[in-house]
Amino acid sequence: MSDPHGTPNRLAGETSPYLLQHRFNPVDWYPWGEEALAKARDTDTPIFLSIGYSACHWCHVMERESFESEAIAKLLNERFVCIKVDREERPDLDQIYMNAVVALTGQGGWPMSVFLTPELKPFYGGTYWPPTAKFGRPGFADVVVQVHTAYVERRDAIETNADKLTLAIADMAAPTGVPVELGKKAVADAAKTLLRAADREHGGFGTAPKFPHPMDLRVLLRGARHGADGSVFFTSFTLDRMARGGIRDQLGGGFHRYATDREWLVPHFEKMLYDNALLVPAYLETAAITKRPDFADVVTTTLDYVLREMTADTGAFFATQDADSEGEEGKFFVWDHAEVVDLLGPENADLFCSVYDIAPGGNWEGHAIPQRLKTPAADSARLGVPTDELEARLAGMRAELFETRKRRIKPARDDKHITSWNGLMIAATAQAGVALGEPKYVDAAVRAADFQIGQALEFGGLQHSVKDGVSSGPAFLDDFACLIDGLVEVGSATSDPCWIDHAVKFAGVMLAEFRDASPDGDGGFFYSRPDPSDPLIVRLKDGQDNATPSGNGMAATALLKLHTLTLRPEFEEAAVEVLDRLSGQLVRNPAASGQSLIALDHLVDPPPEVVIADGPDPAEGDALMEEVRTTPRHGVLSWRVPYGSEPDEAHPLAKLLAGKTPVDEQATAYVCRGGACLAPVTDAAALAKALTAGPA
Repeated sequence: MSDPHGTPNRLAGETSPYLLQHRFNPVDWYPWGEEALAKARDTDTPIFLSIGYSACHWCHVMERESFESEAIAKLLNERFVCIKVDREERPDLDQIYMNAVVALTGQGGWPMSVFLTPELKPFYGGTYWPPTAKFGRPGFADVVVQVHTAYVERRDAIETNADKLTLAIADMAAPTGVPVELGKKAVADAAKTLLRAADREHGGFGTAPKFPHPMDLRVLLRGARHGADGSVFFTSFTLDRMARGGIRDQLGGGFHRYATDREWLVPHFEKMLYDNALLVPAYLETAAITKRPDFADVVTTTLDYVLREMTADTGAFFATQDADSEGEEGKFFVWDHAEVVDLLGPENADLFCSVYDIAPGGNWEGHAIPQRLKTPAADSARLGVPTDELEARLAGMRAELFETRKRRIKPARDDKHITSWNGLMIAATAQAGVALGEPKYVDAAVRAADFQIGQALEFGGLQHSVKDGVSSGPAFLDDFACLIDGLVEVGSATSDPCWIDHAVKFAGVMLAEFRDASPDGDGGFFYSRPDPSDPLIVRLKDGQDNATPSGNGMAATALLKLHTLTLRPEFEEAAVEVLDRLSGQLVRNPAASGQSLIALDHLVDPPPEVVIADGPDPAEGDALMEEVRTTPRHGVLSWRVPYGSEPDEAHPLAKLLAGKTPVDEQATAYVCRGGACLAPVTDAAALAKALTAGPA
């Protein structure tokens, strides 16, 4: 075992919590950089590349079993240059070498373990290996020796295969399917395809492990408008099962990363900022359509968790919370029946445990993960307690257990600020603040956006992530795209043009530095800038969603929203180019294309943009804004013009706001879609009708 008080390795100088977790390993780790790469080149030594992240449970397991082993460390140090990478700091490297592992093994995941030539080309890889052979997996110690032996004895063959694999990595990132003409039917067909993969018994898609798939659920809502029957019902059903399951933290709010089972009971207990950011709009949009107040409550508890535990004093959002505490996965979150009885008393405990599935024997490894098996109405009928009374009693008990849980040793938190994930949460909090009429969420979005602008100014450009004032490096495509999207939502929520000004500037950089505008290129956006000082074996264009939206899908979404407000044609042109490039993939593989399909729906069936020109009585404008806030039509962007103001030509929305003034001194709403506007309206009922009308 490594000695935490012993001699640190080269990772001790890093800021990444994941890299720092390995600073006392006996493995002679290098961070990714010229020192390590030069050593591999100069000594003609192959590289062992290990990629993971701080909240990854199996990353911790492999560290304890293998990287803290003196014997395994000796094998690695003698044969390889060993490099450790935080995937959250270097998603570009993660994409490249994950494609390699998938090509080699048929599946990916973390920890990712890849063996490279000195030229950085992969020739062997996998994910978690136990230290010795078991469960049908080879032992990592044997893998290290055998891979090195093969490299030495069959060098020519390995380098030839590495060249072929490198070409395959680039091919994997290319869009699939022959380009097709896109329209509303593509959105409907995508929704129907997704429904064919639906788990009708428990919700979600597929069997186990089961991920939330928030982008796909939002595609279903859009497909419902175009004839995909059953989409809204299934989306609502899935979100309900998730909200009541163990994948949701029933006491503290927020969602864990995914469920290991089909029923949503047993999660991998890490909490990721991006999961919670992406689920918020899924619940908001479904709540608006179905009028389910419990979905709005899910949004509230999720965002309250984020503000309480995942937000820095600066307003920026933290990245992750760990699955493990005290060396055990889930220990912080699970309960014993006797503990609940002791805290709540027998009578209250009987009620609480009956509702939240906390039995003496537990529901997971001898412990209980709180989950709500039945709906509030069903529990009310079963227990003979009025629903309002029952929910009030349960809320009090949850609060009591939560206060007790706060005294436990908490899971570690990765407190770096990743720009793309912050952008997703900025958009989510801004949207929620408007939809729920809750100013604190809009305020949170503004503070986080202000942090991002400040960091960009401080470092002379947008950064990918920052921790303790230290940057991991320049931003990637999804950092720009997600932040632009968040800034547009903040601008719409506040009617403050400064946010749109910033969004326009970042969009200009994104178009200039990431877009493939070469005559022999196929369009779209590269994930990273060209950087001679940090060469990559391929420069990818990510068009497929993973746990987070693809960079190209998010870029198309953000640019279309920005075009809606600014009416600048170059933004729409670039977005259409992305969707045309990905068109075959959208039709053939919609499960990997959720964010691009959301962008497509915005293009072919654009949501309304609403300008409210206030009259002298602010209450009239408030009444119109209430209709905008509660409309079931997703994606509405609004802007409020104060009475007496006259936006000049420098205003980023000058074209959109031109001529939109109050009629007869009354607050007036102007509703436009796809470049055409309806007649102005001055009463809420007429506005509600206009918001849900077909194309102008």
